[in-house]
Formats: sequence, structure tokens, C-alpha cells
Amino acid sequence: MKNLHLLTIALLLLVTACKKENIAKQSEYDTSYKAWISFKNSSKNSYSYTTTFGSWTGYGVTINIGVNNGKIVSRDFVSYRYHQDGTNVKDTIKQWHEDAATINTHPNDAVDALTLDGIYLKARTEWLKVDAKNNNIIFEAKNNGLISSCGYVPSGCQDDCFNGVTITTITALLAKSRKLFEI
Repeated sequence: MKNLHLLTIALLLLVTACKKENIAKQSEYDTSYKAWISFKNSSKNSYSYTTTFGSWTGYGVTINIGVNNGKIVSRDFVSYRYHQDGTNVKDTIKQWHEDAATINTHPNDAVDALTLDGIYLKARTEWLKVDAKNNNIIFEAKNNGLISSCGYVPSGCQDDCFNGVTITTITALLAKSRKLFEI
């Protein structure tokens, strides 16, 4: 009976310890989400953001998304490979542009384009909800408090295992710039 009580206490401590990490990520997420709502209001929900991916093999992708009044109006994609000779030279492999009428027409190159509302939703409902025992969960807000990295890496994975998003820049579109995106 005494062993059962000790086991119960140990399990409660273990569960509480696991929840603390999730609460810390939740707190970071909540703070960033509040910053997002403020930015969204001040920018009139018109902005651009850039995501990046880079592999240890030298392959990389940069995607820029344009949003006007909460609607995705453009997406630019560039994939590249760095030279293997130690220089910092890269060659473009593929490049394309989508406008409002053609968004998400390159499914083999990139996942569906999302607004930052969609990114925050996916962060909250998918990337931050994975099992913390089997994954290293990441949340960073280095874009003036806005999300910069969110996702997870399965424990023990060695190469290119990040599942999530890395956002390098988020920029409000000025009123004059928004006119360029109007349909």
C-alpha cells in the first residue's frame, strides 16, 4: 500500500513537470499572439512575411507571402542550392510567382499558403500540441514579439527533421504599397 502511494506521488510529479513545459510554451505563444493582434490591427491586416528552409545538404527555399486586408494576394518561391566548394555562392533551382488568382497552384513545391492568422492557428492546434516526451517543441517570437519559429523535432532525429515554420521577416504594408495588391 505504501508503495502504491509513493508511485502515485511520483506519477503526479512527473505529469506536473511535463505540464510546466507546455505552460511555458503556452505563455510564450499567448504573449506573441497578443503582439500579433496588435500588429494586425495597426497594419490593417496587410503585411508580407518571409519563410525559409535550409538543409545541411546546401538546398534551401525562401517563400514570401503578401497579404492585403486579410487575404493572401501573392506568393513568391525560390529554391536554391549552395555550391559545395566552400564558397557562399548559390544557384537558383526554381522560381515562381503566384498572384491572388493563382495562389496554391504549385502543390509539389510548397505547402498551402497561410495568413499569419493561419500560422498562429496551426501553431496552437498542431505544432505545439505534439507529445513533448517524443519531440523537442520549439516556439520563438523574434520578429518584434511576433512568431519567428514554431514546430517540433522528433527526439533522436539527426537531419532536416523540423516540422513547422521559420519566419525571418514580417513587414506591414504601407497604404501606398497596399494599392499594388488590390484586385
